[in-house]
Amino acid sequence: MFKLNIVLHEPEIPQNTGNISRTCAVTDAALHIIRPTAFIITDSKLKRAGLDYWDKLELYYYDSIEELFNKYPDGSFYYFTTKAAKCYSDINYGGNVFLLFGKETKGLPEPLLTSKPERCVRIPMLNSLRSLNLSNAAAIAAYEVLRQQGFSGLDKESNYFNK
Repeated sequence: MFKLNIVLHEPEIPQNTGNISRTCAVTDAALHIIRPTAFIITDSKLKRAGLDYWDKLELYYYDSIEELFNKYPDGSFYYFTTKAAKCYSDINYGGNVFLLFGKETKGLPEPLLTSKPERCVRIPMLNSLRSLNLSNAAAIAAYEVLRQQGFSGLDKESNYFNK
């Protein structure tokens, strides 16, 4: 069974997490947050970015990345990093998909990346620049996975012009 999951490892900027929570809510993806975070979930900036979608969000917290891995031993985990050799769009996503993103200032932990380099993927960009905004990267990745699944369960058309 297909399920999209977005994982934030120790997020630091509440607005990014809020934006990602909104992306998760509108795509029926689950959001997994690995502590510690640099803010509290009641932070007004976080709530403002997520707007009124918090009650529609499937949200989980973990005290370590190992706790996440232990809970989902059959998950398909992909590590988004600027250090990867593979392009995110060259992967065939399926099953219980977990897209992992690191903290804004440091990315994912180096031992995680080196332990499974075949799971590391990158969004193409100029090498001379540091990285994309975290919430933009999560949205790009999520919609590639959803595109590959035919946007299953999502409304692809609006009734606006059929009034």
